[in-house]
Amino acid sequence: MKLRGGTNICGVTIGVLCLESYFPKPPGHIKNPSGLRFPVLYETVPGATVSKLIADPSPEFIVPFLDAAQRLEKDGVGAITGSCGFFALFQQELADAVSIPVFSSSIIQVPLVYNMLGRRGKVGVLTASGSNLTSRHFAAVGAGDVPVAVQGMEDFPEFREVIHEGQRSAMDTAKIESEILAAAKRLVRSNKDIGAIVLECTDMPPYAHSLQKAIRLPIFDLTTLATMMHDAVMRTEYQGIMPN
Repeated sequence: MKLRGGTNICGVTIGVLCLESYFPKPPGHIKNPSGLRFPVLYETVPGATVSKLIADPSPEFIVPFLDAAQRLEKDGVGAITGSCGFFALFQQELADAVSIPVFSSSIIQVPLVYNMLGRRGKVGVLTASGSNLTSRHFAAVGAGDVPVAVQGMEDFPEFREVIHEGQRSAMDTAKIESEILAAAKRLVRSNKDIGAIVLECTDMPPYAHSLQKAIRLPIFDLTTLATMMHDAVMRTEYQGIMPN
């Protein structure tokens, strides 16, 4: 068997552009490879934080991430994503920088979810910051015309202080979970026509199972999207039984 070389690392399907953060990432987070069923390669840009991306998404902010995306492609990954949903704003720039698929944010799924729901009602979006997730972010991933209902985590202190503002690295996961559940219930209570929820924030998927039990709606997030992309770029032979 002859194998094609040319890459520094082999067998990695998903590359992740990472912000710098030091709070815990439980299994289900895209930055915890132990909870993922596909191989991942990470590129972190030092000094690029969650708060900077959310509050000041200047054109200059994305420049080192374009270089990082090109390094991931050179290393042989099959597709690229980011560690924060607010990368949505730079979907086109990131996609233009490489020749492999890029899904910068989980909210790239919003049009897909809306079509799955028969174009009825709204798509709920749970986000780290409702005040900073703007129409520009949705437009950048082709979701500008989709009716959405957005709920942020600004009113929830553990989530805001640790994840959004980076005030400390220690985190109470029980508090985080209860705050996410409370925010989702508030979102659904205020919008009776929500048919599904998309989790913008990559820190929310570890609690998606509890969230679904509480609100009984389909839940979409970056981790499940990355799993789908892994399956798309690394197809394997089906195994099964056929009658003789």
